[in-house]
Amino acid sequence: MGLIGAGKFGSMFLSQIRRTPGMCLLGVADLSPDRARNSLNRVGWPKEQYSATSFDEARKNGTTYIVDNADDLIAAEGLDVVVDATGHPAAGIRHAQAAVRYGRHIVMVNVEADVLAGPLLAKQARDAGLHYSMAYGDQPALIAEMVDWAEAAGFEVVCAGKGTKYLPQYHTSTPDTVWSYYGFSEEQVASGDFNAQMFNSFLDGTKSAIEMAAVANATGLGVPSDGLKFPPCGVDDIPTLLRPASDGGMLERKGMVEVISSLERDGRPVFKDLRWGVYCVFEAPSDYVQQCFAQYGMQTDSTGRYGAMFKPYHLIGLELGISVANIMLRGEATGSIRGFSGDAVSTSKRDLKAGEVLDGEGGFMVYGKLMPAADSLACGGLPIGLAHGAKLKRDVAKGKAVCWSDIEFDPNQDAVRVRREMEDMFAGQKCPSTSRKTQLGHGVVPMTCRPHSGLMATLFRASVPPDQLSNRQPDW
Repeated sequence: MGLIGAGKFGSMFLSQIRRTPGMCLLGVADLSPDRARNSLNRVGWPKEQYSATSFDEARKNGTTYIVDNADDLIAAEGLDVVVDATGHPAAGIRHAQAAVRYGRHIVMVNVEADVLAGPLLAKQARDAGLHYSMAYGDQPALIAEMVDWAEAAGFEVVCAGKGTKYLPQYHTSTPDTVWSYYGFSEEQVASGDFNAQMFNSFLDGTKSAIEMAAVANATGLGVPSDGLKFPPCGVDDIPTLLRPASDGGMLERKGMVEVISSLERDGRPVFKDLRWGVYCVFEAPSDYVQQCFAQYGMQTDSTGRYGAMFKPYHLIGLELGISVANIMLRGEATGSIRGFSGDAVSTSKRDLKAGEVLDGEGGFMVYGKLMPAADSLACGGLPIGLAHGAKLKRDVAKGKAVCWSDIEFDPNQDAVRVRREMEDMFAGQKCPSTSRKTQLGHGVVPMTCRPHSGLMATLFRASVPPDQLSNRQPDW
């Protein structure tokens, strides 16, 4: 396999991949080869393991070659899987399309690229007989796995999502205010590799919007009509709060994504919070199953009808090797974008003026707000992944979506062109408001709602000999 990007997530992946039997890291591509070498050294790789001077040498000796050109790595003979850990949406698009050209499977740690153009990139990979996979260990893939588990067991998924630290004022946080919200001192920040804009993108709601859009697009779950609510919620209250409003919860309807906060609105910590974890709420389909929930100690609401599973932690890059193994041994992805249900749209943090240039994700001017894809297409919303360097043609009031019509853009720029092509794919399509269980029962699932993230394929094909799995596609 080859790794593109040796930053935080790439380093975590590097710390474990050398210990994974049967996996060989052919090369690492980073704009700064010294940064890649420092990452390998920091996570305990012996220098001789990454001292190869060519891909041929690395392939012959089972070592790793470090380069500064991702295209050279993707084109290298013998490469099976490309892992993009750049976090840069335009770069992720470029690398994914190059991987398809050279016949490489793709593990996309770059969720920003997933949300910007993932539906199109995943389709291009599938059309070429390749796998385009979410990164196992990151929250979207873990949520998709939980959704698959629930559906394979015969439950209707009511809600799925993750936890985070959130207060309403965080939406207007900037790189100048981010450290006070995190509680970091100036000495702490000065002592480490702290990127204010990157940290701010987690705090201001952008990362949550991006990740939940990815989950919606991989599972077909719906998106709240006015964005994520981030309700304060501990694990004991998940099945009570995250059920439909008609049954006493806070959801618009069944089959939604949502993010819960580890802070009460007054800043107090939530009891038994899920800040680092993921969850799935599902409904008992019969009185008998409801009784089973009680008999086996399932965490449920007061009626016993809605149950919840949760995982308190996610290990991000430390678990990423599972994605590579799944592709090569089972012939399937650990979560894959299948449609366009949700989008992360640039939304103004303050009154913006014509002539200003947007500074992108985690900056001073906009944050990413989760929006139903149909609404984003209807209003021409500017995806947060393209908000860096865009010049405004007109004023945009605080709290309003920034639209394509508000900015100057070059339609021939690669990332813009690919995004616009993807938008054309889904123009006019709407996701039905009926439950996903009903859709599946009818046997017809629109592309914008089609669920699949890998686990069900494993269950249905468990009898297939392992040596035949890597070349097989899902049977539906």
